[in-house]
Amino acid sequence: MYAHRPARRRFAPLALALPVLFAGCSADPPADPAPPTSAPRPVGMDAARDELAALAAAAQDRHLVARYTLRVDGVADRLILVTSANDGSWRVDIPGGALGGTADVSLAATSEGLFQCALPTPTRPEPASCVRLGERDDTLPRRLDPRVQHPFTDWLDVLTDRRAPLSVSPAMAPAGATGSCYSVETTAASINPPLDVGIYCFDADGTLTAVRAAFGTLTLAVPPEPAPASVQLAGPVVEGEPLGVAAPVVDPTAPAGTDVPEPEVTGTP
Repeated sequence: MYAHRPARRRFAPLALALPVLFAGCSADPPADPAPPTSAPRPVGMDAARDELAALAAAAQDRHLVARYTLRVDGVADRLILVTSANDGSWRVDIPGGALGGTADVSLAATSEGLFQCALPTPTRPEPASCVRLGERDDTLPRRLDPRVQHPFTDWLDVLTDRRAPLSVSPAMAPAGATGSCYSVETTAASINPPLDVGIYCFDADGTLTAVRAAFGTLTLAVPPEPAPASVQLAGPVVEGEPLGVAAPVVDPTAPAGTDVPEPEVTGTP
């Protein structure tokens, strides 16, 4: 009755080895995943772009009267008045916005077109008058463009456009500013970028609270007021030439007080 015990011992090592043998013959290991076709964007950058686009869209629907402090190095602070009316018309009053900072102007867009109005000042006491520059959505030529109006008008279209070549990341607010702030850079080289690179800040309701751009730094000075039904031009519309942003050229041979007209600037605005 003990003759079969050695046979059971001979098969025991073989039984233990079979699972190891079959494991070695299993399917080939999975291949390495294909490398990505492009470097992944940081999640934070995509989130910042979405947040800024949403705030800019809210700003497009925000109608108000707001006052902003404009700070430019080497120049006294100025108070910019922005009106975004309920009917979609807008007006931005810019002290020192023309003739090298010596003339005050107002830019306005209504259903009748785009206008520049010359405002009275101690050095230019003439009553306010306005010149029609074109259709309300026309682009200002560079020689007439003070640029301060753009963050409240067409640059909002760029900030909401996900196809625009922009890189957006969270940023610290400029001194005295509140709201959520974002650093905006352009990602495509262009002689006419769609907006100024810089820092853009908004409250949750879409109120633009600050902008730091090439033209200077705008900061909301006081809480906004309710918007009017429509903007009113600063004066009557007349035939005439608009005021350029550059200082007039003074001819040293001309009598005192005589200015040489600005040279016409041609090319892409």
